Amino acid sequence: MFRSHIVVVDLGFGDAGKGATVDWLCSAEAGLEVAAVVRFNGGAQAAHNVIAEGRHHTFAQFGSGTFSGVPTLLSRHMLVEPIALAGEAEQLAVLGVRDPLSLLRIDGRARLTTPIHIAANRAREDARGSSRHGSCGRGIGETAAYALEHAAPTVADCLRPKVLRDKLAGLAAHYGALIASSEHRYEPIDDLVDMYREFAAAVPIVGGEQLAGFARRGRLVFEGAQGVLLDEWRGFHPHTTWSTVEPRNARALLAEIGATCDVLGVTRTYLTRHGAGPFPTEDATLDLPERHNTTGRYQGEFRRGHLDPILLRYAIAVCGGIDALAVTHLDALGTRYAATEYRTNRGVLTELPPGDWQDLDHQQRLTDLLADADPVLTELPADVVPWLEQQLGTPVALTSDGPTRAHRTPALTTAAR
Repeated sequence: MFRSHIVVVDLGFGDAGKGATVDWLCSAEAGLEVAAVVRFNGGAQAAHNVIAEGRHHTFAQFGSGTFSGVPTLLSRHMLVEPIALAGEAEQLAVLGVRDPLSLLRIDGRARLTTPIHIAANRAREDARGSSRHGSCGRGIGETAAYALEHAAPTVADCLRPKVLRDKLAGLAAHYGALIASSEHRYEPIDDLVDMYREFAAAVPIVGGEQLAGFARRGRLVFEGAQGVLLDEWRGFHPHTTWSTVEPRNARALLAEIGATCDVLGVTRTYLTRHGAGPFPTEDATLDLPERHNTTGRYQGEFRRGHLDPILLRYAIAVCGGIDALAVTHLDALGTRYAATEYRTNRGVLTELPPGDWQDLDHQQRLTDLLADADPVLTELPADVVPWLEQQLGTPVALTSDGPTRAHRTPALTTAAR
């Protein structure tokens, strides 16, 4: 099915089933002999639900191959939140994962997300009121933004208490006024330093050589977070994440070790979106139960809409193309409709121009365009898989018609032969 290492990306606004897809790729059923799951974007805001062998866990920082005993490498592109990571390890241990932290390796160059970032994130989003951008409230944006202009704390700093204390003090001073005017607080800096020293003693902190070491043992699966339509450069501003979601960083990491990859794009049979932002095919009347996604204080409501090949083709284009599709939620085809074109103030559109990378003005124009787009819907055929392959010009390699690992099936298409 796959010739090389695999990069898994969500082609929508998130929540398409990346975690369940990675879980299957790492399982004995897939037979791919995966050496490690590599996280290449995002941080503790990820929520990748996996149900397998009678266990359910929402993976945030651990890779979704953990139930199969596959190690996780948090690459330098991750934003690591050690306190949440320790809590996730405890949850996994309760589920029967033996010594979860022994399965982790963390690149020392990865930035730390601290309680200071989280408090600042929530204070800023609270201040926006009805103009909220749709944050998860986990400090991701503040971690990335602060690092653009300041000496930001890194995972390696957990091994250097004095350096870490100085960086945390600078961080606290920077956000002092914003946090003081809010309800949000964080632990004293000395307490944070002590917690991070314990963290550094419990988890191997590694360098760039670790990726090559895992690759020598077998296949790597790169697990993306969020969705391509939320990408910091390619999403629809300002309703984006502070993270490069499309596979650019994963490809760069592989290029450093002279390796290539297949990109597996994940989509539901309908679209969803958490919180604010344009969503042309949204339909509030859709009755599609959601077990693991609810309205959040900072994210806002969980929204549902019809399948949208126009947005999916856009996502594939900004990924630089993909090699195969994983189609999830085939058991939830009650919508039976998909967008074939948009009626807009620029006329009828069937494609969205990708524009240049990092052209935020172009992305803002797309946001404005989509805000008023009126989708023309067509009824889906009974067998949606070949129709979707034709619409997206990409073979389907994996399908699922339910929430558990047992519901996933390699598709009998060109990609699976």
